[in-house]
Amino acid sequence: MTAPDQKADFSGVSAQVDTTAEKVEKADFSGVRANVDTTAEKVGGSAAQTYTVRSGDTLSHIAKQFYGKASEWNTIYAANRDQLDDPDRIKPGQVLTIPARDDQPTG
Repeated sequence: MTAPDQKADFSGVSAQVDTTAEKVEKADFSGVRANVDTTAEKVGGSAAQTYTVRSGDTLSHIAKQFYGKASEWNTIYAANRDQLDDPDRIKPGQVLTIPARDDQPTG
C-alpha cells in the first residue's frame, strides 16, 4: 500500500549547463563561395511546359499533342493532381504542367 499525498523529493537534485559559445570563436565563412548550375541544357533535357486548357480538350488530346501518344494522358494527370480530382473533368482556362519526357512522374 502506498502512502497518500506522498510526493517525490527532488531537494538533492542539481543541474549544471556548460556552453561553448563564449569559448569558441565564431566560424568564418567569408571565403565560402557557392555556385548552382543546371544540367538540363548540358545533357539535352528539356524543361516542363505549361498548357492552357481550351474548350473541347481532353488529357488524351493534350498528351497526343505533346508526347505523340494519347495513352500518356496519365503523365499529365499525375503532374497536376494538385488541381485535378478527376482526369475527365478538366476545364477551359486551367493551366496544366506538361512534364518534359525525362521528367515524367512515376507511380
